[in-house]
Amino acid sequence: MNAKADIVAEIVPLRALRDNYIWALHEGNACVVVDPGEAGPVLQHLAAHGLTLTAILITHRHPDHVGGVAGIVAQHPVPVFGPASIPCVTHPVAEGDTPSVPGLGRRFGIWFIPGHTEEHIAWLSDGLLFCGDTLFSAGCGRLLGGTAAQLHASLMRLRTLPPQTQVYCAHEYTLSNLRFAEAVEPDNPERTAYQAHCEALRAEDRPTLPSTIATECAINPFLRCDVEAVARAVEAGTGAPMAGSEAVFTALRQWKDRF
Repeated sequence: MNAKADIVAEIVPLRALRDNYIWALHEGNACVVVDPGEAGPVLQHLAAHGLTLTAILITHRHPDHVGGVAGIVAQHPVPVFGPASIPCVTHPVAEGDTPSVPGLGRRFGIWFIPGHTEEHIAWLSDGLLFCGDTLFSAGCGRLLGGTAAQLHASLMRLRTLPPQTQVYCAHEYTLSNLRFAEAVEPDNPERTAYQAHCEALRAEDRPTLPSTIATECAINPFLRCDVEAVARAVEAGTGAPMAGSEAVFTALRQWKDRF
């Protein structure tokens, strides 16, 4: 992962399904897509811009992340990189791997970040994080196969990335997540400012993504479970003392499920 972040000339969000983003990485005429839940947006993008698809990257097994793979590879037979347990994957990757992705002049590192699902991975390169549904802007994924302990550990690991790392998650959930973050930390000025910024973007029908690790550490309650204000809010909601960051996270995730 020594390549510079500016090697990828452009990263384009392709809207899919109700609120998914398929991320298209362009380098010259080559295009790599991440988590294609639908084939149509990818096929249209390739045709409209005269691009050659060179690979597909997958983070986890859910249909809104892999549902378009069959339709895409039927027209563009390219390698599909992802967790070995996903049937459409042709090139399995796992924790610590640094696969060379065709068409891109950079390597990606693989982090195993279970919790949302049991097989979830992240794709990392210098300055870029493609994290699927583990980390959202101002939120995190639900527990749909993994455990709260796993998801907490995965988020704490992602929190250690360089602050300027760009966070490319897979859903436009930011405003709804920020409403929950406001309920948890109503007096967080950085969250207030970020919320206004994101509301302005959505008013213009623009994506709120990518975020950054620095931003998420400042406004995302799921990355702030060791912050006193977050723990106090959870304790007030549950009526029970919280013993440590993982307990706060578990209760916070349950609160968000009911929110």
